[in-house]
Amino acid sequence: MERMKNYMQLHLNILLFSLTGIFSKLASIQYGKYGLSGRMFYLFLFLMIANCGIYALAWQKIIKKFELSTAYAHRSVYLIWAQLWAVLIFKESLSWNNLFGMLIVLIGVLVVQKNE
Repeated sequence: MERMKNYMQLHLNILLFSLTGIFSKLASIQYGKYGLSGRMFYLFLFLMIANCGIYALAWQKIIKKFELSTAYAHRSVYLIWAQLWAVLIFKESLSWNNLFGMLIVLIGVLVVQKNE
């Protein structure tokens, strides 16, 4: 049960980190529309930096519970979250190459997990 809790914390932290990409893209969109005079640009910039700080602190606590190779292998799941956000929030489309890449990431995580 404790092991499952640790993995949940690890993956929630990875999910948190994936939000940085959302804030970054939203800041970029605001900058493109309004330049430095847009208030929302600064809000998204702040959220991006704050999110990175919170993630970094949480990551340091979480990786103590895992071998470093395991934690970093699972961190690659970030790519899957990023693709999901791109489709759901920014209405981007997935190519077969994207899907194939996500499959490779999942297989890699499972291989590392199996050896743990």
